[in-house]
Amino acid sequence: MKKLTPQQCIILTGFTGILHGEFEWFHEDLEKRLGREVQTSELGFPEFMQECRGLYEEDFNNLMPD
Repeated sequence: MKKLTPQQCIILTGFTGILHGEFEWFHEDLEKRLGREVQTSELGFPEFMQECRGLYEEDFNNLMPD
């Protein structure tokens, strides 16, 4: 079994809403994707998490090779 890379952890966290790896990795990446600062309290809103899911969907779908 191979360990997940930090990038894989970030993608899984963004798509599923379940933390994989370090929170700091995800938080930094999410801010880059949104182009703004993200308050941790925002992560408690389902609408915001749905928006996040969309930001990571393509990367999530590309995690598994064809």
